[in-house]
Amino acid sequence: MKVLILSCNTGEGHNSAGKAVKEYVESKGDQAEFIDMMMLKGKKTSKAVGGLYVNVVKYLPHLFGLFYRLGRLISSANRKSPVYFACAGLGKKLKRYIDQNDFDVIVTPHLYPAETLTWLRRKGMLRQKIVAIVTDYTSIPFWEETECDYYVIPHEDLIREFVSRGLPREKLLPFGIPVREKFVQRLGKENARNICGLSQEHLIYLVMSGSMGFGKIQIFVIELARRLKENEEIVVICGNNSKLETILCKELKEHKRVHILGFTDQVAEYMEACDVIFTKPGGLSSTEAAVSGIPIIHTNPIPGCENRNLEFFEQRHMSIARKSFLGQLRAGQKILEKEKLRKEMIRVQRRNSKPEAAEKIYHHLKQLSDEE
Repeated sequence: MKVLILSCNTGEGHNSAGKAVKEYVESKGDQAEFIDMMMLKGKKTSKAVGGLYVNVVKYLPHLFGLFYRLGRLISSANRKSPVYFACAGLGKKLKRYIDQNDFDVIVTPHLYPAETLTWLRRKGMLRQKIVAIVTDYTSIPFWEETECDYYVIPHEDLIREFVSRGLPREKLLPFGIPVREKFVQRLGKENARNICGLSQEHLIYLVMSGSMGFGKIQIFVIELARRLKENEEIVVICGNNSKLETILCKELKEHKRVHILGFTDQVAEYMEACDVIFTKPGGLSSTEAAVSGIPIIHTNPIPGCENRNLEFFEQRHMSIARKSFLGQLRAGQKILEKEKLRKEMIRVQRRNSKPEAAEKIYHHLKQLSDEE
């Protein structure tokens, strides 16, 4: 089986879901190719699309929220949006790429490639089955105008919402959001701390930022460091946010129990090593945390789909959310101090998370490939 995985470089969550599927497909001896669809038009296009999205989200979050709400108002299964027509412009390039590589089945964890694939299908130019993977705990605008064969959604409780938005019930597969095997295979806290070079005795906060960050994170981390008790530590993962990393290293260079990291490929190990995580309610990062079994304090969401992610987690007691930095800090301190609260949150996370998502997606792809 040869699988094409099409993503788009607008935040790392979509890419991570696609790479989790790629990892599992290849672990079973099949072939998988992962590409940023915008690269078919060149590096400049990919960088422009990704950069525009990240900058709007980062610097103009309320404008992003306005566009999101507008999208929900105009989105319909009965007509095509400007998003569809914009993505259709890549149709011929994508068709050429698919034909040159003879893929058996196509997966996309992103709306934009799903729109382009829909255009190809409507033109009678695509024979392969399409499986879309939804990476937020809601039906974002315009999924309903796409024509994929199946939609992998995060949870069975969301079926009614997706159907109400116009997606056929028989196409919905509540397998969950796929995460890489490192998040599924548990090392044990002691082993994880040895790998990360962290104390076995202390309680440890994990603060996740990433390229889009969450608000004025440097103020948050400095205040959290000021409140640290003797038996507590902080790990901050800045991701690709090199500016944040530089600021925090300068401000906290004398603090021996605060560890500032840039990009790391050991996020799974740090999640298992630490006792509570502060993170924005991204669909993928929240899923990784829940699968890892670390209590979550959700920070302020980017207006739009992250509001719905937060609602999903908080309603099921899989996370705690507070609007203010002070409220978030206090919630983190409380759950760190009370082991009973941590164990209860981990219990409900395990009940609601779906660590086997990548495996289920693989078997479904295999079945579709065999039908060809």
